[in-house]
Amino acid sequence: MAPALAADPIKIGFSVSLTGGLASSGKANLLAKQIWVEEVNAKGGLLGRPIQLVYYDDQTNAATVPGIYAKLIDVDKVDLLMGAATNLIVAAMPIIIERKKMVMTLVALGSNDEFNYPRYFQTAAWGPDAKGVISEAFFEVAKTITPRPKTVALVGADAEFSNNVLIGARANAKKYDFKTVYDRTYPPSTVDYTPIVRAIQATSPDLVFIASYPVDSVGMVRAATEIGLKTQLFGGGMVGMQYASFMGQLADKLNRVVNYHLYVPSLTMKFPGIEEFLKTYQARAPQQGTDPLGFYQPPFAYAAVQVLEQAIKATGSLDDGKLADYIHKNAFDTIVGEIRFDERGEWAKPRLLMVQFQNVQGSSLDQYKQSGKQVILYPAQYKNRDVQFPVAK
Repeated sequence: MAPALAADPIKIGFSVSLTGGLASSGKANLLAKQIWVEEVNAKGGLLGRPIQLVYYDDQTNAATVPGIYAKLIDVDKVDLLMGAATNLIVAAMPIIIERKKMVMTLVALGSNDEFNYPRYFQTAAWGPDAKGVISEAFFEVAKTITPRPKTVALVGADAEFSNNVLIGARANAKKYDFKTVYDRTYPPSTVDYTPIVRAIQATSPDLVFIASYPVDSVGMVRAATEIGLKTQLFGGGMVGMQYASFMGQLADKLNRVVNYHLYVPSLTMKFPGIEEFLKTYQARAPQQGTDPLGFYQPPFAYAAVQVLEQAIKATGSLDDGKLADYIHKNAFDTIVGEIRFDERGEWAKPRLLMVQFQNVQGSSLDQYKQSGKQVILYPAQYKNRDVQFPVAK
């Protein structure tokens, strides 16, 4: 162990949102990777060398990202690159492609659709149709309601993630034969969501599908609650409803909100190692000021570095090309289950969850550590309860 730790480190570089709108997920993902580094280094590192994380705060600002990755590659001379968030990694892709570096990203949706870069990988369970997977899961739940809903309102922020999700939602609304009665985007700078929800209410939709960022999501839920929005299902593609801080703020206003997720506690999702990881993460989260639950992205951040670890061990190399080829051709056992990537670096088969808040009482976060408050509605093999509707009882 001592000789390994005396060797030059293997440097893994990335930008991370430690401030700004995505700071909650950024800090949580960083902690997950730090846990992995400590575990690997305690065993002697990889290839006889310790692991070192090299990262800079991107402030949740895409304009800072190209400069950060140029520094990581040219100045810090990192061996491997990682990335996160749709809006942010897209800004880094041109320089990553130019330098022919492999990149392992976290929870970026459809970011490689335009580039088709063979050395790009992404560890959230979107699957091949990243743009359509969230709305497809939402509409799969909707079609189980009796009588079957007929109309849908689509709304989201005018930003990369939301626009990608809405593109898929429009296509899936037609596929599932739901008539779109409202289809609008709002500026990311919006602070008052009441007029938006009133405009939606005026169209009397059976379904309201939202593609939003964290602050927007909270605003939409508050506005819908205050107005008493009448619809069968509400939610779908809302980033932020997975964050403990917002779950605590909204408390029982969350009841019956339906939204996508990647992991929630359930007997149907007991993958090897997931509970041990969450126990370690949750014990350290308060001291590091990050999401105290860690269900949304941290397990997939840890899985991302597990994939890198297994590929490095198998190839005995840090060469970007060799690692990318190996990752494309093989499956990986991780704490979120088996991951196999397709040619665009997405999960070969999707495993996105559609969950519903049910029977939430107060703002205590402890209630979410057991199954029953965020119940799985879809997909069928992970489902543990039926949907409750309408939204306004």
